[in-house]
Amino acid sequence: MNRKRLVFTVLFFLSIVLFVVDVLFGSVDIPFGEFVGLLKGSCDPIHRTIMVDIRIPKAITAVLVGISLSVSGLWMQTLFRNPLVGPYVLGISSGASLGVAVYLLLFSALGISTVYVSGWGVAFSSMIGAALLFLLVISVSFRLREKVSLLIAGIMLGCLATSAISLLQNISDPDSVKMFVNWTLGSLSGVTWEKLRVMILFVGIGVAFVPFLLKPLDAMLLGDDYASSIGVDVRRMRWMIILSATLLTGATTAFTGPIGFIGIAVPHIVRGLLRTSVHRLLTPCCMLCGAVLVLLCDIFSQLPGDGYVLPINALSSLIGAPVVLWIILSGKR
Repeated sequence: MNRKRLVFTVLFFLSIVLFVVDVLFGSVDIPFGEFVGLLKGSCDPIHRTIMVDIRIPKAITAVLVGISLSVSGLWMQTLFRNPLVGPYVLGISSGASLGVAVYLLLFSALGISTVYVSGWGVAFSSMIGAALLFLLVISVSFRLREKVSLLIAGIMLGCLATSAISLLQNISDPDSVKMFVNWTLGSLSGVTWEKLRVMILFVGIGVAFVPFLLKPLDAMLLGDDYASSIGVDVRRMRWMIILSATLLTGATTAFTGPIGFIGIAVPHIVRGLLRTSVHRLLTPCCMLCGAVLVLLCDIFSQLPGDGYVLPINALSSLIGAPVVLWIILSGKR
């Protein structure tokens, strides 16, 4: 078995094992036999309720988040030819956060009780914020020719959104600010089956771009001029990449909050494992590796026990930040 096939096989089986562990492990530990019983249609009703209504949606969400952020990160790093670029580079996360801040904090500033706040409201305000900032990036991009300028514009728009969030926090009551801060820490547990269907729809649309982008991405690694010389419509491909990354990142951020560093770290881990830059291999491997890492983060978040859950954003940063530091210290370009 060659190296690439071995990597794919190990990641595939590891993702299945971790999915099952994530379903069984938590504040209430469930025996493996109960999971088998669930598949056969015969298990304890309480365990069935925990697995079907809480644990399985959470595990599926972890897989979708891992797929979305890692693929977005890979494509963004290729587009900008920058190893430190992630899926939030165009201010998508900041736009989503601003949408949630307006929904949660503006309620407080206007004297509206937080009893009217709902999970669906948070999700849709996040998606609206991400979409509006994406449209703003598009409008700015019509005046820009260089990808580096687009990158800087996205970062600056993200800074403006962050500044607006800080102003809203200063005029809001402590309870609303706490709700917003909890959202920014990231959580997979709030995604129900109903929300999961919407999330799957958006992620599915984003992933549908994959077959059309694989070969153009390989060509763009060698520069826009080379890609254009072999018939790639670079401008069209650029917008397909940005639209897909926005759908994938915006959908996951809306339902789980921002989860950092997965999009930056996973592409580098995968390149190290496969030792190739061919996107036909990198993209599916990033999907598997991203799913494995987010499932691991979710499992580790349950370790304190007694119903206490660690913020998943902090755990993903513990994995991603050392990878970014390694990239910087190794002097890679």
